[in-house]
Amino acid sequence: MHAVKRTRQTTEEREARKRREQSKIEEFTNLSERVLSRKKARDWSHDAFDLTTRLLQVNPEFYTIWNYRRNIFINGFFVNSLPEDIKNVLTDDLAMTMSALKAHPKLGSHAKPESAELAYTSRKIEANFSNFSAWHQRSKTLTSLWEQGKLDESKSREEEFELLRNAMYTDPNDQSVWMYHRWLVGTDGSTELLEREIAAIQELLDEQPDSTWCMESIVHYKLLLLKKSSSDSQRSLLSKECGLLLKRLQDLDSARRRRYQDLGLSL
Repeated sequence: MHAVKRTRQTTEEREARKRREQSKIEEFTNLSERVLSRKKARDWSHDAFDLTTRLLQVNPEFYTIWNYRRNIFINGFFVNSLPEDIKNVLTDDLAMTMSALKAHPKLGSHAKPESAELAYTSRKIEANFSNFSAWHQRSKTLTSLWEQGKLDESKSREEEFELLRNAMYTDPNDQSVWMYHRWLVGTDGSTELLEREIAAIQELLDEQPDSTWCMESIVHYKLLLLKKSSSDSQRSLLSKECGLLLKRLQDLDSARRRRYQDLGLSL
């Protein structure tokens, strides 16, 4: 092997590098102080969340900030946000977490073993199906296990659907359950899966005819089917069924009438 020829830096270059490093240190220190100050003040705002994102992008091993970020989810985002907004922010957070784990594998050594984490979320969910943070943590843990090949994804998904069935019938109006269901189905679920889940939700809707979450979920999955369908007659039928449900939702959920109207216009 040939030796790599090193170029001697001039005094000016060394000083410039030191200034750049010092600037980065000062920026990180200032940002850390700002975030920790927000944490101490129990600030659950979107602005505080954005600051945690910036800080963790600089130092993913700042474990205190990961915990603070989780508390912002529980006490901030999950309180007044619309389901679509929650889904989007959770998707982004999951992508950020997985990126951090790939770049810094030792992050995982500071967390509970994933199998223990899965069992922990099971206990929490069984005790209270409305535990949004437990469902969210469960989605992260399962995604990690599937990607590492430590868990049979196909079998595991079916077990999750069974868990969701019990949760749906226990409280059809629990937002946590329906958001997890959407995560589990995904946006690229097969036609067979979508039709199966629509049928299962329809059975529940027959028992709970005023369940807005049942109706909204059926619309959501039928819209996914609509994108997949190449049959004009099938597309027409799906559009008609979605339109009827959206009109019903406007009557039952007047606070979100505009949203349902907008969805209807997209048919």
